[in-house]
Order: sequence, then C-alpha cells, then structure tokens
Amino acid sequence: MGGVLVLHADVVTVLDAWRPATRSQESLRQSYLGFLAAREDACARECAPGHITASAVVLDEPGERVLLTLHPRVGRWLQLGGHCEPGDATLADAALREATEESGMTGLKLDPEPVHLDVHPITCSLGVPTRHFDVRFLVRAPHGAEPVASDESDDLRWWPVHALPPGSEELTELIAAALERA
Repeated sequence: MGGVLVLHADVVTVLDAWRPATRSQESLRQSYLGFLAAREDACARECAPGHITASAVVLDEPGERVLLTLHPRVGRWLQLGGHCEPGDATLADAALREATEESGMTGLKLDPEPVHLDVHPITCSLGVPTRHFDVRFLVRAPHGAEPVASDESDDLRWWPVHALPPGSEELTELIAAALERA
C-alpha cells in the first residue's frame, strides 16, 4: 500500500495547489479533496466507491488537433487516460504513462498542472458501478508525431480542435481549458 499512499499524497498536493478558473471546477476540486481525505485508497482502482484516474488532452505541436480514442467499453470518442497503477509515483506520471501507452507516441510533454476535473459514473474493470474522479492534464505531442492505436482502443485519430466527432460534446469544456493553457 506504500506506493498508493505516495500517489495519494501527490494528488492531494497537486489539487491543494491548483486554482481552477471556474466555480464549477473549484467545487469539484473541493469534492475531490474531501474524497481523498476520507479514503486512503482513493487512488487504487480497487476502491469501489470511486477512484482517482488520470487523463491527457493530447494536442499536436501547433495546438490545432486533439488526439481522441474510440473507447471500446464506452463506445465514444474520449481523451486518453485511465487508472493509476502501483508504479505511478505521481498523478502526472500516470497521465503521461497512459498517454504514451494509448497513443504509441514517444516524446510527449506534460504540463504538470491539471487543466480540468470530471467525476462520472462508470462500470470499469471492477465489474461493478463506481465513479472515476478524473484529473485531466495537457500533453503536447512532438512535431510530426503519428499515433499508433493500442488494443485499448477501437480507433485512434487526430481531430481538429473545433470540429470534434459527433457525440463528443462533453469534451468541449475540457478542450477549451486545454487550449487556454496551451
């Protein structure tokens, strides 16, 4: 459990320091901190009431396209990301690991300050309904980087940041936050 506690402490530190731009994001930040205070295991996927996850909004080098994955379980286009793993020392490490694994690209650069939070109900690998307390980071791909889909994706492709695929309207606020940071 030592690695989980180190990661837990990092998440608390990151969220304590982050000052979101909107009231709704501040409200979520406070909710996350309350959940973390109540649960030492909040970063472990085995935490059935919910768990912290790490996502990456991967933009191409000029910031004109966003990399999205067609998620096999959810059936929609989403940002890259997923569960924290025991070897992740920081939440930023988890987001960068997920982005690298799911994109097949090397040389990705992560901004260590979150850009967005989202909590959503899901039935994930536990096989029971839970919640993902998703912390989302901006990641920049190097010039000319081309993604290679992993077995964690039904499809993987670049989309213009202002012409997202149908059914991905919930990504608009997230991508706007990433573009503002970029």
